[in-house]
Amino acid sequence: MSRAQTLAKTRAQLRKRPKPKAAQVTGSLLTGKMRTALFCVLLAAATIALYSPVVGHSFVVFDDHDYVVANSHIHAGLKWSTLRWAFTTTAAANWHPLTWLSHALDYQLFAMNPAGHHLDSVLMHALNAVLLFLLLAWVTKRLGPSLLVAGLFAVHPLNVESVAWVAERKNVLSTLFFILAIAAYAKYAQKPDWRRYLLVAALFAMGLMAKPMVITLPFVLLLLDYWPLGRTAGSPPSVVGVPQWPTSRLLLEKIPLLFLSGASASITLKAQRTGFAVRTLRQFPLAIRIENAVVAYGLYVWKMLWPARLALYPHSAIALPWWQWMLSALALGTITALVVAFRRKRYLPVGWFWFLGTLVPVIGLVQVGEAAMADRYAYVPLIGIFVMIAWGLADLAEAKKIRTVWCCIPALCVLAALGFATRHQMSYWDSDYNLWAHALEVNQRNPFAHDAMGSALLDPDLPAAPGNNNLENLDPEQRMQEARRHFERALQLRRELAQQNPATYLPDMATTLNNLGNLDRLQNRTEDARHHYEEALEIHRQMAAQNMEPYLPDMAMVLNNLGLLEKSTMQLEEARPHFEAALRIYRQMAEQDPDGYLPKVAETLNNLGFAERSEKRMEEARQHYEEALKIRRQLTQQDRTAYLPYLATTLNDLGILDGIQNRTGDARGHYEEALQAYRQLARQDQDTYLPYLAATLNNLALVDETEKRMENARAHYNEALDCYRTLFQGEPDRYAGDVARVEGSLEAMEKKAPSQ
Repeated sequence: MSRAQTLAKTRAQLRKRPKPKAAQVTGSLLTGKMRTALFCVLLAAATIALYSPVVGHSFVVFDDHDYVVANSHIHAGLKWSTLRWAFTTTAAANWHPLTWLSHALDYQLFAMNPAGHHLDSVLMHALNAVLLFLLLAWVTKRLGPSLLVAGLFAVHPLNVESVAWVAERKNVLSTLFFILAIAAYAKYAQKPDWRRYLLVAALFAMGLMAKPMVITLPFVLLLLDYWPLGRTAGSPPSVVGVPQWPTSRLLLEKIPLLFLSGASASITLKAQRTGFAVRTLRQFPLAIRIENAVVAYGLYVWKMLWPARLALYPHSAIALPWWQWMLSALALGTITALVVAFRRKRYLPVGWFWFLGTLVPVIGLVQVGEAAMADRYAYVPLIGIFVMIAWGLADLAEAKKIRTVWCCIPALCVLAALGFATRHQMSYWDSDYNLWAHALEVNQRNPFAHDAMGSALLDPDLPAAPGNNNLENLDPEQRMQEARRHFERALQLRRELAQQNPATYLPDMATTLNNLGNLDRLQNRTEDARHHYEEALEIHRQMAAQNMEPYLPDMAMVLNNLGLLEKSTMQLEEARPHFEAALRIYRQMAEQDPDGYLPKVAETLNNLGFAERSEKRMEEARQHYEEALKIRRQLTQQDRTAYLPYLATTLNDLGILDGIQNRTGDARGHYEEALQAYRQLARQDQDTYLPYLAATLNNLALVDETEKRMENARAHYNEALDCYRTLFQGEPDRYAGDVARVEGSLEAMEKKAPSQ
C-alpha cells in the first residue's frame, strides 16, 4: 500500500471514530482519587453536622465526674506529673493512659467548657468513619459497599452513647487506633517486614492503652486474612496483591499480638478488681451469665435492625424467662447456619464472626459492673454486620443488574431515617435529668435509674442544663419530694431483688438507703435519716462479715454520714466513734488508691477534729486537724480550684482551736491564710463563699482585738459587717443575727477605746 493510500485510510478511520460525549468527560472528573476524596468530605461533613447538637450539652454526673469534672490530675493538663499518673493509675477501675491524656489535653484547651470536650469526641467519630471507608475501599476496591458501611457506622443510633458521652472518649479513641492497626496490617500483608509488623503492634498497643476492648484485634486479623486480604492458602487472590501463606504460619504470626492481648487482659482485670467492678460468681452465677450473653447477642442484632428504646440496661442477676434465651439462641444459630451455608460469599462469615468475636470481652461472661449490655459495646462489633449488609446488597444488585441510582435512593432513605433516630437519641444526653427520665421511660423497674434520677433532682446546678423544662415549675422543696419518690421506688425494687439474690442487691439496697438518709438530713428529718443510715450500716456489716473488701468504701461513706448526722444534733459522743471507724477504712483504702481516698481521709479527719474539739479533747483535735491540713495542702497544689475551699475550711477550724487554746499567733496565721483563700473564692462565686468570707473576717477581728490591734480589728469588723449586710438584703431572716452581732462587737470595741 502506498503512502497516500495509508494516509487516506487513517483519515477515514478518524472520521468514523465517535466523539467523546460530554457526560463521559464529566464522569471522568469523579473517578479515582477525586471521587474518593469527595466521599470522605461528604461523610465527615454529614457526621459532624448530625452530631453538632452535642456540642451544646453539659457534662453528666455519670462517669464524667470521675473522668473530667472532679479529676485533679486531668485539671493539671499535659504535664510530666499527669503523664506519670496516667500510666500508673487504675482510677475508674481501668488502665487506659491514652484516654486520660486525651482528657487532660482537652482540659488544657477548654477547661470546664463541655463544648470542646464534646467536639473532640464528634471529630474523632467522624475521623473513624472516614478511615473505615478508606480502609474498606482500599482492600476491596469497591467504593459503594465501603461507603455504605461507613455511613451506617457514622449515623447508627447505637453509637450515640459512645459519641455523646464524654466519659466514653475511650471508645472512639481506641477504635481510631484499632482501624489504623488494621490498615497497617494490610500494608504489612502486602510486603511482610518486621518494621511494618512493629507498626501494627505499636498501634495495637495504643488502642489497648485507650480501651482494652480492642483486645480481640488478633482474632479480627485472622478473619481479614480469610477475606478480603486472601492470605490463606487457596483463597481467591486479593485485589491489593497479598501473598498467601499456610494457616499455621498465619497463626504463629499473631502470637506477639496475643501476648499484648494477654498483658492487657491481666492489667485490666487487676484494675477492675481494685475498683471493685468485677462481680463474683456468687453475685452472678455462671448459668445466669451465659443466659444473659445469649440474650444480649440477640438484642444487639435486633437493636441494630430496629434502634428503639435505647437506654442503660441493668442486669437482673436472676434467671431470665426461658423463652428469651431460647428465642435468641435459635436466631443466633439460624444466622450462623446460613452464614456457613453461604460461606462462598466470604464477607458473610467474616462479618458475622467479627460481630460475635469482638463482643466477647463485654458480653458478660466476665461480669463487670451492673449492666446486662450497653449500646457503647456495639461500636466496633456492628461493623461486621454492616459489612454483611453492604456487600450482600451490592452482590444482589449486581446479580439483578440494578442500576446504581436505584441502589442509592433506598440507601440514602435508610441513612436519613437512622440519622433522624440518632438526632432524637442524642437529645437524651444533654443533661442528667433527661438521661435518667428516658431510662425510666424505657424501664420503670430500673432501680439504678430511679436512684440516679433522685440524685439528679437534688443537684442545684441541674436547671442550668438545656432541656430541663419539666423542672422549671418545681421549687426546691418539690424537687426534694420528687427525689424522695424516686429513692423510695428504688428501695422498694431493690428489697424485692435482694430477696432473690442478696449477694448482688443488698449492697445496692444499702446505697439507696444512704441516699435516702442524705435527703432526710437535708429536710431535717433526723430520726428518718438515722433509721436509713443504720439499716444501710447493718447491711454493710452483714456483707462485710462474708466478704469484707468489696464493700468497705460504701461502708465508710455510711459511717461518715451517720457521724455527720450526730454532729448536726450535737450528739458528739455518738459521732466520734462513727468518724473513727470511717477513718480506719479510708486510711486502708488510701494505701491502695491515694488519688481516690486521700480527700476522704482529710474530710473525715476534719470531722473528727470538730467532734474532739467540741468534747474538749484539744490535743487529739489538733493532731487530726493538722493531718487534714497537710493532706489538703498537698491536694490543693495538685488542683487549686477543686481543693482550695476544703483547705480554707480546715484553716478556719484550726484557727478556732488556736483561739480556744490562746495561741493567738497561730490563730492569726491560719485565719489570714483562710481569708486569702475565701477572698479569691468569693470573687469567683459570691453567693457560695461570701458567708465564709464574712465569718473568717469576724474571727480575725476577734484575734486582732485580743492582741490590741484595734485598727486592724475595726477594719476587719467593718468588712465583715459589709458582707453580712449584703447577705442580709437577700436573706434577712438568716443574716439579721449576724449583722447585729458584728455591730455589737464594733460598739463594744469603741466603748473600750478611750480607757485603752
